[in-house]
Amino acid sequence: QVQLVESGGGLVQAGDSLRLSCAASGRTFRFYAMGWFRQAPGKEREFVARISAGGAYTYYADPVKGRFTISRDNAKNTVYLQMNSLKPEDTAVYYCAANDMVAVTTKGDEYDYWGQGTQVTVSS
Repeated sequence: QVQLVESGGGLVQAGDSLRLSCAASGRTFRFYAMGWFRQAPGKEREFVARISAGGAYTYYADPVKGRFTISRDNAKNTVYLQMNSLKPEDTAVYYCAANDMVAVTTKGDEYDYWGQGTQVTVSS
């Protein structure tokens, strides 16, 4: 069982940066790949980024590639999402999620555990 709690969201202007954190409970965090997803009002949840259990491999959705960086600190049971050059279209509730698959997946249904989300709002 893994419990996830996101933090770090807020209201920023276009071009600003934010770093989201996701703190996980449990000693098994290091065995899980971690993903970030987001959901904007009236839109479906979409994949943002993923990092492998050991942290060596990352994967990004095209809209955030080059602007967002996912990382993790297994000693602290925390995964991060560094978001730079934010745009109004990045406005959404951001969720972290965990799964125990080795293969890269961008499908939310294949993630086993979810946080409650943190709101990111980017004004123009």
